[in-house]
Amino acid sequence: MPYKTILVHADHSRHAEARLQAATAVAADCNAHLVGAAMSGVSRYLYQDGGTDLMQTVLASHLEELNRRANAALDHFERVAAGAAVRSFERRLVDDEPAAALALQARYADLVVVSQSDPDDPVARMTPGLPEYVMLASARPVLVVPHAGRFPAIGSEALVAWDASTAATRALANALPLLKRARRVTVAVFNPDEAHGQQPGADIALYLARHGINAEVMAQRTSIDVGEALLSLAADVDANLIVMGCYGHARVRELLLGGVTATILKSMTAPVLMSH
Repeated sequence: MPYKTILVHADHSRHAEARLQAATAVAADCNAHLVGAAMSGVSRYLYQDGGTDLMQTVLASHLEELNRRANAALDHFERVAAGAAVRSFERRLVDDEPAAALALQARYADLVVVSQSDPDDPVARMTPGLPEYVMLASARPVLVVPHAGRFPAIGSEALVAWDASTAATRALANALPLLKRARRVTVAVFNPDEAHGQQPGADIALYLARHGINAEVMAQRTSIDVGEALLSLAADVDANLIVMGCYGHARVRELLLGGVTATILKSMTAPVLMSH
């Protein structure tokens, strides 16, 4: 299914520009509608108490400043989108916390674009674990843009991490609109077992071929962390997109991620499309 609606997080992070450029490029390439969403940062549950008008409380001036900053981020989003060949775009101001709002708004989009968490960014520190939360709390694929490097042609050289799991299957299906536009697609199978058959990766390569995608399968044995091996292979094949499943689950106060997922989200060197 092609991407028809793409959602991108708009804020004042120093990585916002790269994120917006990535989202507009993908939206233009896929002829998709682009939604820029900025959040006030105030939990929506405060607004659900119909008996309290927050603008009539001591919080009024603070709320006005939060809305002003959110609208300024949306102004920047509109300038970036207007300068790109995007079919259509819209701004969306949401009264909620960023992670919760993005997870909710993702239900009305085909793809969500966020930035990798950066503990050295003052704005990003306010929303720790945002990419992980959106992936685990929504049913949509999330494209995570690294906080280091430039990626003007996301998906032209794609690397798919394949382990025949449900999460990997969903990620692969969700990435098809990008993979169909790639110049080269590499399918990586690490430490294959009997679940992959006598020719590891052959079945998924045939599946991709039926979608018009010619993929090269690389089955490898590795004794190091699979996440590190995947990043090493991504460098070897000059990948500017990694496609993989997201493993983990959310608790009330913490996010529990699988080892490979945690490694990639911490040390990614290329944009990563993940699905849970």
